[in-house]
Order: sequence, then structure tokens, then C-alpha cells
Amino acid sequence: MDFNIEHNRRGTQSVKWDMTQELFGVKDALPMWVADMDFRAPQDVIDALLQRVEHGVFGYTSANEATRKAVAGWLGTRHGWEIDPSFITFSPGIVTALGIAVQTYTEPGDGVIVQPPVYTPFFEMVKKNGRTLLHNPLIEKNGRYEMDFDDLATKLQEPNVKLLILCNPHNPSGRSWTKDELTKLGELCLAHQVTVISDEIHSDLMLRGLKHTPFASISRELAELSITCIAPSKTFNLAGLQASAVIIPDLAKRNAFMKTMHRVGLGSLNTFAVTGIEAAYSKGEPWLASLIPYIENNMEEVRSFLARELPEVKMMTPDASYLIWLDCRGLGLSDQELKQKLLHKGKLILEPGPKYGPGGEGFVRMNVGCSLSVVKEGLNRLKTAFS
Repeated sequence: MDFNIEHNRRGTQSVKWDMTQELFGVKDALPMWVADMDFRAPQDVIDALLQRVEHGVFGYTSANEATRKAVAGWLGTRHGWEIDPSFITFSPGIVTALGIAVQTYTEPGDGVIVQPPVYTPFFEMVKKNGRTLLHNPLIEKNGRYEMDFDDLATKLQEPNVKLLILCNPHNPSGRSWTKDELTKLGELCLAHQVTVISDEIHSDLMLRGLKHTPFASISRELAELSITCIAPSKTFNLAGLQASAVIIPDLAKRNAFMKTMHRVGLGSLNTFAVTGIEAAYSKGEPWLASLIPYIENNMEEVRSFLARELPEVKMMTPDASYLIWLDCRGLGLSDQELKQKLLHKGKLILEPGPKYGPGGEGFVRMNVGCSLSVVKEGLNRLKTAFS
């Protein structure tokens, strides 16, 4: 796979490339914001989809045992987490799964804990479903986030707290939580019988040889406390297929989740989602093995450029993913000034930090899941914005 090839995505109804005018009021800005990549999917996935298209009949489709075995096989091979395929159910996306989980395991007014700065839909799924949002802010130490366990213990004691949403690895910083950190969080939640939803969508994109620890793999007790969400969308650039897997080891929790799914009219995956998820998890590993060094090289390009050209901007070193959390506080600009200079002077679209909640002020998120030439262009525009 030659990741240096630039694929023109304009005219494909791409949110990233075709909606800059609609979303940002500009046409000529370089989009490096939304979290999808500009690379073609693995050829094995493309071939499987083409074969399914050639069949020509697209009637009702159901994810079955083969689909579950593909997911379970991937988790076992990639992360050493051996699960019963019966634990797996499916959703059109992880945000959908979060909404279903909030509706299933809490009642209106119940408390749900999140750890900002963190992925924006965590807040949205809590508030839009009429639940009470509780912040357990992460602590920044030496350019890296840590969990505040003392604050978490306090928040867990508040009445009617039923759920904690964990980002593992963390989005936007790319921080991978250690087994010890996850165990401590899990023991606190177990003591208060607070269910943990673990969003592990970036877990396949571990960098520098680091290993991911699935929250539910730590112990049987934590597995039964948890709902784990994964998807091939970030890993293999398949977000448009709308396919995710939800692993729920506890039978009662699984049945309750499925009951809510059925109540809102959600069934199985669509035809191409089934084909894509099976092909990706069964045959996509060689493509991923080539991708990760390329992403690491893009990361290093950003690091060296900032050190040389924009030392006021600091890069948090991610453990996973193709997203970079940039600390722009050294520029002495407000968030509105950052946005205006990036968009109108640099002609560059990045995700503004305040979207990720408390602690996001003064930060922006950059997506380097693209060719090196695009990364270099983005960095030059970043310099122009702040020169």
C-alpha cells in the first residue's frame, strides 16, 4: 500500500472535503479536523465489497455467527482478549451504541461520569437523553494526562450515579491507559456498582509497539460490569459503512441493551457493513501493519516541524491513533483568536479544543491520517496562521 498517493475525495459527499463551505464558511481551507483518513481501504475489503455488489441482490441482511467470529478472532489475535462470540452485538456506530447504553442503564436524571477533555458525543449522549452530566477532569502532568482518582471516588458517591463513559485510548490526546490505571478505575466503579462503557475505537492504532489493554480483559468482575465498543472504522477507514461491535459479557446487560435497540427500531448491520467488518477483521492486518509506521512518520514530521518553526505550540505525544492534540496556550491567544487565525489566515481547519469540554481551552486537534505531503502543507499553513 502506497500511503503517499493522494486520493481526491471531493465530490464523494465527504463530510471532511465537501462540506467546508457549509460548515466553516470557506472553500479554500485545508480540512484536517474530522477523524477519518484519506487512504484507500485495504484491497481485501474493497474486493469483498465488489464481490458482494456483483451478486446484485441486496435484500435484508443479518450479521451472524461468522461476523461474530471475525470480531472475536480479531480481539484475540490483536489484543489477546479471548471472548465468547455470543457476547457480541452490533450497532451502526459507536455514538449510536453510547446513546442506546445511556437509555438502557440509566433513568432520566441519573448521573453519568465523563473525563474531559474528551470526545464530544460523550457529553451529547448524556445531555440529549436527559441525564445528569458529571465531570471527572483529567489532570495534565508534563504534557500527558492522568486520571484524578480522588475526584472520581468523590463523584461516584453522589446519588444516582449509574454510568461512567471511558475513552480507551483517549480521544483527543491519544493517551493509552495502563492496566493499573484501568484496574483502579474499575475497582472504584465496582465498589459503587457503576457500569462502565469503554469506547475502544482507537485501540487497533497503537503506536511505537505499545500494547492496548481492553478494560473488560482485566478480570471477570470488570467484564461483567462493562460494555465495550469497537469498530473497524478508524482502523481501516471504513466509517461510511457504519459498522461497530458492542461486547457485553453479562447476559442481563446484553439482553437489556438489545431490548432498547429493538424498541427504537434498530436491527442488524446493513449488507455492506457486514461484508466490510468480516473482511477487515479477517484480512486487514497486513494493511494495518503498513499503515502504523506511516502514521508514526507523520507524527515525527509534526514534532520536528513544531520544534523548529513553532516552538510555542507543543504536541502531546499520542500512544495511539492518527490524531494529535496540540497545546497552543504558549501563543497567548484566546480560543476565538486561534480559530480565526487558523481559518482565515492559515486557511486550515482543525478541531477547536473547547469542543472537548473543560481542559480543552487553548488546544486544537489535528488529523494526520493523510499523505505526508498533506501533513507538510498543513504544517506550513499552521505556521502562516500564527506568524
